[in-house]
Amino acid sequence: MITFMPCETSFAAPPLREAPNPAAAPANQLLVAGNACGPAALLNAFRFGAPHWQRVSAAVKGDDDRARILTIIREIGMRPSKHLPGRARWSRQGVGLSDLRDMGNEMIMGHALPQLAEEVFFLKPRETPEKLLRRVHKRLDTSLAKGFPPVLSLRRHALRTQPGKPAQWVVIDAHFVTLTAIPHSLEKNPRSFPVRYIDPWGGRHCEGVIRIPGLPLLAGADGTATCLEAVFPETKVGLDRVRRGDTSALVLSAAIGRW
Repeated sequence: MITFMPCETSFAAPPLREAPNPAAAPANQLLVAGNACGPAALLNAFRFGAPHWQRVSAAVKGDDDRARILTIIREIGMRPSKHLPGRARWSRQGVGLSDLRDMGNEMIMGHALPQLAEEVFFLKPRETPEKLLRRVHKRLDTSLAKGFPPVLSLRRHALRTQPGKPAQWVVIDAHFVTLTAIPHSLEKNPRSFPVRYIDPWGGRHCEGVIRIPGLPLLAGADGTATCLEAVFPETKVGLDRVRRGDTSALVLSAAIGRW
């Protein structure tokens, strides 16, 4: 069951929206490579989804998860990117959000399934952090309700100062995970909500909190944070690249799902 972060306000847990196939075995990206989080997270999304989505993961060739992840990379990930001219979708740097969505949509071809979508989770014009939190929750809940556990795009940002320049937030690492549980509804005036997810780094079930950050994370001109923070203490992505004196935060930057 979901536990709550010590820094968050405890509340009576609302009913959960959970992945339709919770007994599935998580795929572990480390069977292939440290940069295989995208293909592994995508495989987990299909595997933990409703039966019609499970057909996609079952159709991936391979006798074990290492072979299946390699099949996704070699047969779909190595195709030319439509978003980065002259490059393959998957590389030593991993895979970008739009290319991973394209890979998922090619995997579902022939299965009579609707297309997957992507959405970036930063403030829109005239959107407040509170409205952003509700928008993100609605998208993730909708995808789970439609049987597809959404793939979350996480980015580690560090606030760094360079000589003669003001401190700036820079991306130092990125990662994909698969959402498996979320509260079906939010309380009045929420600042956060708990989640469960699968981290493909080791194929682990993890828990965390998505929240409006307490610091001006990637702040706009008015000093308001423009994104949501993923307080995922079990996911260490990018921490080894944080320098002494840096302030860092894990940002929920986008997701791939069905909405």
